[in-house]
Amino acid sequence: MKKLNIMATIKDGLAIALVNYLSLVLTAALYLVTIWIPYLNVGTTIAMASLPAEMAKGNVLNPLFIFDGKYRKNMGEFFILSALMSGAIFVGILFGIIPGLVISVAWSFAAVLFVDKDMDALSALRESNRITYGNKWRIFGAEFLLVLCLEIVIAIVQALFGIGEIGWLETIGGILVVILSVFAVPAIMGVEASIYKQLTFGEIIDDSAAAAPAEPKAEAAEPVAPAPAEPKAEAEKPAEKKPAAKKPAAKKPAAKKPAAKKPAAKKTAEKPE
Repeated sequence: MKKLNIMATIKDGLAIALVNYLSLVLTAALYLVTIWIPYLNVGTTIAMASLPAEMAKGNVLNPLFIFDGKYRKNMGEFFILSALMSGAIFVGILFGIIPGLVISVAWSFAAVLFVDKDMDALSALRESNRITYGNKWRIFGAEFLLVLCLEIVIAIVQALFGIGEIGWLETIGGILVVILSVFAVPAIMGVEASIYKQLTFGEIIDDSAAAAPAEPKAEAAEPVAPAPAEPKAEAEKPAEKKPAAKKPAAKKPAAKKPAAKKPAAKKTAEKPE
């Protein structure tokens, strides 16, 4: 199994988040506004769980998709899935936190698979554990590194714009902090979408080729002009066939004429004396 590239995954996730940034913000706003409405909030919660799968397919999100009734169809199975995940992670935490952390990463895509692949609860848990096998720490590292970088950037902005306690600078700094904080959630979802795409579609991103300096292309050899073709010797004309000398026809021997028969001498009848 190919291993995830953490930096390439973060870059791809941020690109996905930027494409869907406005849609994600509006979707999150609609979710927060309607979370208090019973029954409807179950469907919207399940729909929010499917966000990484929708973004992984390259779809630009329509914020109203969370109200689609199809997401409430399997809410019983979704509750079973949530209970199994919560219970197992809690027990893992009791055994020293790390087992609970490993289980949470192993089953992190169970809800996405439950919605995207229309799986039952147990099948989704097994499949999530299968596709994350061998990449758990890379998945955790990509998301942790992203959050850490965002927090560092926010801290730097607050420090820079808070120098001197100038009112208008603090206002600008506050606005930037809000923008970065709002971007944090779409960025995390974008990274999850990138990981889901790579693990389920088999499109492991590797930027090592892009990072390596391109090898100079060998200059194309100048085409060598073909040597002038030697004049072909004129094909010898076939010698004219002289008409074969006619052999003189063999003379047929002249037919011998039959010798003329001499008339027999008439015997004179001897007269009696």
